[in-house]
Formats: sequence, C-alpha cells, structure tokens
Amino acid sequence: MNFEILFVLLGLIGMLVALILDKMRPGIVLLSLVVLFMVAGIITPKQMVAGFSNQGMITVALLFLVSEGIRQSGALSTVVKKLLPAEKTTVTKAQMRLLPIISAFSAFLNNTPVVVIFAPIIKNWAKKVGLSCTKFLIPLSYATILGGLCTLIGTSTNLVVHGMMIERGLEGLKMFDLAYIGIPITVAGLIYIIVVSKKLLPAERPDNFEEEEADAAEEKGQHVVEVVLASRFPGLKRKLKSFDFKRRYGAEIKEVRQGGQVITKNLGEVRLQEGDTLVLLADDAFTKTWGDSSVFLMMTNGQEIPARPMPVWKKWTALALLIIMIIGATIGELPSMQERFPGVKLDMFFFAAVTAVVMAWLKLFPPKKYTKYISWDILITIACAFAISSAMEESGLAALIAGFIKSVSGSLGPWGALALLYFVTLVVTELVTNNAAAALAFPLALETAQQFGVDPMPFFITICIAASAGFATPIGYQTNLIVQGAGNYKFTDFLKIGIPMDLIVMILSVGLIPLIWPFTSVA
Repeated sequence: MNFEILFVLLGLIGMLVALILDKMRPGIVLLSLVVLFMVAGIITPKQMVAGFSNQGMITVALLFLVSEGIRQSGALSTVVKKLLPAEKTTVTKAQMRLLPIISAFSAFLNNTPVVVIFAPIIKNWAKKVGLSCTKFLIPLSYATILGGLCTLIGTSTNLVVHGMMIERGLEGLKMFDLAYIGIPITVAGLIYIIVVSKKLLPAERPDNFEEEEADAAEEKGQHVVEVVLASRFPGLKRKLKSFDFKRRYGAEIKEVRQGGQVITKNLGEVRLQEGDTLVLLADDAFTKTWGDSSVFLMMTNGQEIPARPMPVWKKWTALALLIIMIIGATIGELPSMQERFPGVKLDMFFFAAVTAVVMAWLKLFPPKKYTKYISWDILITIACAFAISSAMEESGLAALIAGFIKSVSGSLGPWGALALLYFVTLVVTELVTNNAAAALAFPLALETAQQFGVDPMPFFITICIAASAGFATPIGYQTNLIVQGAGNYKFTDFLKIGIPMDLIVMILSVGLIPLIWPFTSVA
C-alpha cells in the first residue's frame, strides 16, 4: 500500500466520521476532503472543480426549481385532498389508496417537497377521521423513496451515477432504465408496508404539551404550531439560550423533538439540529410570515397553512410542463429523434432547463428568489463526490478495494461481488447520506466490473438502488428525518419496520438486477 492509497483511505475514514458526528454540513465536509486531496497532489485543480460543471449535478439544481414550481402551484395538495377519504376508514384502505399515488409523484419530483406537502395534510386528515398519523408518516416517506427508484429523475443519487457514467465516456442512464427494477421493488415494498405497518408502527404518542395550556393560548389568539428546521435555519448547532427565537420569529418554543426524544425542560441547553421539530405558541402572523420560508422545511398548525395565491390556470400549466418535460426527455432519447436533431441532445438536462426557465417566466415560483429553492449543500456534496471518485481511482484505492471484493466473493463471482457492493453502499447511506454513498461506491463498481471483465451496468444500477433505499434509520434519507419529528417517532420505530424493508429491497435487487442487466463479458 503506497502513500497515496493510505492518504486517500485515511481521508475517507475521516470524512465518514465527520459526517456521522454531524459537526458540519455534508457539503463542507466533502469540500474539505477534496481540497486536502488537491493540496496533496492526488487530484489536479481541474479534477477538483470538474463536478461543478457536470451535467448531472446541474440537472439536479434545475429539478429543484421544477419541483418548487409544482409545489407552489398547489397542484399536488389538490390531488392528495381528493384522494383522502372524507368519511371514517381503516389504515389499510387509506394506505392502499394513498401510497401508490405518492410513489408515482415521487418518481418525477424531488422527494422532499412531496413529503413537505403531503405530511401536514395527512396528519390533519388522520386527526379528523380518528386515525393515528404515525401509521401514515413513515409509510409516506418510504413510498417517496420507493417511487424515486423508478426513474432517472426520481432521486439525486440516480443523476449522480448518471453524471459519473457520462464523465467516463459511457452512455448514461435513460429516463426509465431503472423502472425495470424499480417498479418490482416498489410494488413489493408497498405491499410490505400495507401488510405490516399497522402492527410494527406505534400508536400515536400524546404530545407533552399540555392541552389546557394550548386552550388558554387560543383564547389569547395564539395557536400550537409545529415547524421542522431546514438547513438554512440560522440557529443550527447553537443552544437555544444563545439564540433568541422569540425575538426573531415572534413565537415561543414549548417543546423540541430531536432524534426521537421529546424535550420540554431545560430548553435553553438544547443545541438545535437540522430536522428538529419545534412545537411553538404563535399567532396568525407567524404562519403568514414564515409559512413559505426556506428556514423551515415544514409547518403545520392543525389547519392548512394558506398557500401563495395561484390562479387555476397556473396549476394546470405547472402539471402540463412537468408532463411535457418527462415525455420530451423520454422521446428525445430515441435513435430516430437523435438522427432528426443531430445538433441538439434532447435529454433530461435539455428539458429540465427549458421547464425551469419557463416556470420562472410564468412566475410559478418567485423568480427573484429562485436561489432559495435550491439546496446548495446537496449540490456541493454532489460536485465534490466526483472529485472524491477521481481521487479513489487516481490513487489506486478503488482498484485495491475492488480486488478485495473479488477475492471475498470467491466462487460466487460477480454475483457475490454485486451483493457485497450493495451491502457496503447501503451501510454508508444508512449512516451518512445517499450522495456520499454513491460517491464512494461508483469507482468501486467500475473497478470491480473491470476486474471481472464484465459490463459495469449491473453494478451501476446496484449503486442507484442501494444508495437511495435507506429505510432503517432516520438519518439515511432526509424525508425520514422530516417525518420523525412530525410523527414523534423514536429511532427504534425506523429499525423495526426499516430493517426488513432493507432486506426485501436488497434480496430483490441482487436477485433481479443480473437477470435484467446480465454480466456480459467485455473485451
């Protein structure tokens, strides 16, 4: 093991530790590592910044704007309200009605806004019909994750892998390539959720906030409001006693839900984290002022938060633009279209760019505030992932680990290597984050395929599934983190229902992927 391999290996271990400790945002952690690799001469400055101009990364940024246009149009909330039964029903019937539609939406939209839109509506509806919201919020998150496995744009992880493939001169993924494996997994996953969630998910846990105190506040014109802290909340990593929340936002914190714990005492000592749910006493002005702010991921007050006024034609236009984008990108990949328009590549990047700009022109989202709707930390994480991948390849670490994977797989050959790669990627995504998992796994997939002398496509598909299918922990996927506080779930609630889900998805993936994308020998 030479110096470069050891240096990169120690750097990656340090990165994983830093991400698990959550002392800094993932983007700055990965950027620090990339700068360190550049200073050590393992990658060049050109390799360091290559990811920032990668088509896959820019497509993710454009899709943030498209998702925001759909969200602000109110089209999704209108659809989900019509799906929810007005009269009393059972958990199973309601899930059968809701979850497949949610998965379908998340196949074409960023998962986070889908959960942000649906969670308050479902929570308020469950209360009205006398059902426990805890039977629906984890299933909501899982349904969006499953739906994201079905298309190229379903999750940023798919676009990261797609971008890395293009960067290495490979063809890349088409819009519905992942559907061959994603749809069977989604069907099996939804059946599992519907069958077991009633038993494995907890009954609704009563809030520690006293009902009498809430009633007294109502008489003074205040309401109980729940907010989920976003990455742009200015008080992250700070203790409440040093961050005057009431002065800044005009609301009083009564309870903090953090990491599955409900904190009502010594609130001043609480250090705020992204994804924390705060239970507040606030007046109507609070929801009007901050209901659409980027500092809060989600807000609910037992009623519907009034949306920005939007003409009906804009709702239909937003949906029409989304449909045109999907159909256009799908048809544009056909050989006949490529022959007809040889000078223009009609791919997802092309149509996402056009759709985002048209939405801005039509003011489906406020064009003057477009930067607030893009998660820059995710983009920096993705961009740095390309440089980390280059460092693993340039140093020889990827080839070394791929050789180890090959030796461990033994007589099982590439099939065993595929299973091992899936498991390693899944562990990283459960402990850290999906995009970092993809960054680490991609060069391993490429090198492993080369060592076996087979087509790397089954290994790339495996990364897409494993890096996104994090069900067992709330930190594995942002939507899990959002519903954890909203549903007052404990960490163990995710383990109970999520570990079997992880196993189901892994078994289906390892079993089916080589049948759909065979280990074809390459020269």
